[in-house]
Amino acid sequence: MTRKERRTPMDAVTLEVYRHLLAAIPEEMGASLRRSAWSTNIKERRDYSCALFDGAGGLVAEAAHIPVHLGAMPLSVRAAVSKRSLGPGDVVLVNDPYAGGTHLPDLTVVAAVHHRGRRVGYVANRAHHADVGGATPGSMGPSTEIHQEGLRIPPVFLVRGGRLGRDVLDLLLANMRVREEREGDLRAQLAALHTGARRLRDLVRRRGAAEVARAGRALADYSEGLARRAIRAIRAGVYRFEDRLDDDGVEPGPVAIRVDVRVRGSTLEADFRRSAPQCAGPLNASPAIALSATLYVLRTLLDGPVPMNQGLIRPLRVLTRTGTVLDPRPPAAVAGGNVETAQRVVDVLYGALAQALPGRIGAASAGTMTNLALGGMDPRTGRAWSYYETVAGGMGARPWADGLDAVQTHMTNTLNTPVEALEAAFPLRVRRYEVRRGSGGAGRYRGGDGIRREVEILAPCTATVLADRQR
Repeated sequence: MTRKERRTPMDAVTLEVYRHLLAAIPEEMGASLRRSAWSTNIKERRDYSCALFDGAGGLVAEAAHIPVHLGAMPLSVRAAVSKRSLGPGDVVLVNDPYAGGTHLPDLTVVAAVHHRGRRVGYVANRAHHADVGGATPGSMGPSTEIHQEGLRIPPVFLVRGGRLGRDVLDLLLANMRVREEREGDLRAQLAALHTGARRLRDLVRRRGAAEVARAGRALADYSEGLARRAIRAIRAGVYRFEDRLDDDGVEPGPVAIRVDVRVRGSTLEADFRRSAPQCAGPLNASPAIALSATLYVLRTLLDGPVPMNQGLIRPLRVLTRTGTVLDPRPPAAVAGGNVETAQRVVDVLYGALAQALPGRIGAASAGTMTNLALGGMDPRTGRAWSYYETVAGGMGARPWADGLDAVQTHMTNTLNTPVEALEAAFPLRVRRYEVRRGSGGAGRYRGGDGIRREVEILAPCTATVLADRQR
């Protein structure tokens, strides 16, 4: 391809074809991961995300999976490729929140894709494992430092040249509960990488590496243009808002999340530097989460389906301050930052933008993922078990319609665990599962109602509830 061809805009029909071709790769990766997984959290709740990157590590396409994963995953890929040179058949594993990760249960695997000796891209996926060690089953307990939350993994090779690093895997599994399930889920993640790499190589073989790369750049430019158009429609200015988490689970008193949203032309700056200092408990969040939440909010302001790629990130600037709850210093605990603090970051962004976009922004939703983690020994089998789910709640009313009842909102996009699957896999019985009628709040348009879920525990175990908006 000549230099002139690289600069020539791609026609709309060809661009639309490539949008679907490239997006289909992470979608198929997700289907492979779901079908291969062992745990109910991945198999039933679909707590995973998949993405495709170009040869330089720029985001090309993501499947419509978990918002809190998708905005942060590019940072994990960047950390992986900056620390390790990935050759053919290599896979890097990482979960370190201080290296582009979010919290320890989210394990990310990254592989380079080569064609005729040339790297043509990367594939990656992130999955929430029901346990990665630590003080409590589920790795989501009331910790005060990250070392209590489980195994912290910097970018390490899990596979070299197509050969699984059994010594590395054994080290990981020795520090996690229910090792058979953990290994099964990790192997499912590797299978998903294999699917994505095969599909990308097929596309490059048919269309040529240069044209595929050109399509990726053109799609990024297209998404950037749509994002900038949406930002230009917001009245220029500075919009401030703050909200609070109830407490951090360790010390009394609220934890403030504050944002200054600055809109200038076609750029949007989300400045979180006035947020509270990092807390003693596990509600600290890595800067990747602030970026994820800001990107999610921007996507909800766009009209129609917009390709999710590097172009959407370009008009954004996200500022955090080291030592705060959204940019903690290690070894601060972070298990709840990914699930609870992320929801509050979305709330303050919408609160700020509601001032600039009257009639466009809905009321706050449940504001919590209501995380439930259980684990112990199953007397029926004599084996250890570990279970994790988020219960969800109601969606806030919109200026033109009621909120939705009993749904996962904002930074979570998982399903519920079917009662039959939960009772078959664990020593648990669901006694009650229903919509809490009237709990969402009245008004011209009512708020979405929440959920009542009662689970009877049939064997001794450790239980952790990580939730907010209880006060």
